[in-house]
Amino acid sequence: MTHKDPIKDESIKSNDTFTKENIMTTQTFPVTGLTCGHCVGAITSELSVLAGVTDVQIDLVVDGTSTLRVTADKALTDDEVAVALEEAGEYKLAAV
Repeated sequence: MTHKDPIKDESIKSNDTFTKENIMTTQTFPVTGLTCGHCVGAITSELSVLAGVTDVQIDLVVDGTSTLRVTADKALTDDEVAVALEEAGEYKLAAV
């Protein structure tokens, strides 16, 4: 039985691309202190610059507990999120 070497296999063209599958994770965090769209923008800006973060979504609940969803290529720690919230303003992770 003959095995083809994929590197030398002529059926694979030089412009074919082989990519490692990216595994993404979406985490949800309860956040307090948001009152308006400016708050949403400030938090989104701070979290978006963290390494691996590809999406930030916030369901705003004025003067209540808002829901923050972060999609990244690795899980973020509560501390990483808490620091970003503090950088953005007077926002805190809610106790669960």
